[in-house]
Amino acid sequence: MPRLNARRACALVLSLLAISGQSFAQTCDRDCLGSALTQYLKAVVDNDPSAAPIAVGIRQTANAVSFAPGGNVWQSVTGLGDVQRRYLDEVSGQAAYYGTVEEGDATALVTARIRVQDGQITEAEWYVARENDPGLNGPRRPGAAPANLLNPAYLAANPPPDRIVPRNERLDRDRLLRIAHSYFDALTSRDRTVALVHEGCGRAENGSPAPGGAFLPPMNPGGGNQGGPVRDCLAGLEGFNLSMVVAQRFPIVDVEAQAVLGLAVFIRRPGSPTPRNVFSEWFFVDEGKIRTIYTAMFYPPPELAVPNWPPYTGNWPLPAGVVPQ
Repeated sequence: MPRLNARRACALVLSLLAISGQSFAQTCDRDCLGSALTQYLKAVVDNDPSAAPIAVGIRQTANAVSFAPGGNVWQSVTGLGDVQRRYLDEVSGQAAYYGTVEEGDATALVTARIRVQDGQITEAEWYVARENDPGLNGPRRPGAAPANLLNPAYLAANPPPDRIVPRNERLDRDRLLRIAHSYFDALTSRDRTVALVHEGCGRAENGSPAPGGAFLPPMNPGGGNQGGPVRDCLAGLEGFNLSMVVAQRFPIVDVEAQAVLGLAVFIRRPGSPTPRNVFSEWFFVDEGKIRTIYTAMFYPPPELAVPNWPPYTGNWPLPAGVVPQ
């Protein structure tokens, strides 16, 4: 066997090291992501950052406000609620929880997204809806229902699907993304024909059926609704107070569940006193169209830069005077 000269030997060693390095940086699979999400949520509930693989310098926000491990939701969340859904995306290396959490005697609705890189959690992003938060028409009024439409009881009775779709019925990642994108495009253009949705598609806004009076259709087509009138997820589009759907991101596509997480901000028409809302929106697709949508959203004060995540960090505060204080 011929002997390697020094240059070829060095190249071979570097090549082997590169291959070895790639193996250590391999993608976190579904089991890995599910485990990381479970550890993170439990660590938050226990207020114990050491109980999860938290990266040094992890970036976390709750309703667009940055915080360190042990702060914010780590202080308020005391348990997971009756509705618990987890969705995983091994391509993006991200996972998310959608459901209710307990904060002492109160119940909140959240989307909590994490990113896992090299075995550590490097990002966490929370969308939290609480019963006394402001809504579309301002603060909650004494004795009235939550202004932000928070409705954990309805959500528990009509939860998101918890499923693994048979392989031969799944759409691929790119097609799922295009379908989710079509919904935001329909809102911006005010043209419902743009959206790839089922007739009678349901939408739960912070747990409440939306538009008002709608009922979420079941995931099994033709199974009938649970009573009441059916209005679809694009009802009222023509008069919707919207200028743009901005800062759109789709961080999670769970192909097995046929679910897509969309994140964005509604910017109102110029001069409107209606506040922006910042939302997480879960799209559930079957037979090539959106069947149901579930949200967790909040209404930020005008001075807050939202959504406070790249590539849109700091892009969307409103100038003084646009929204009355």
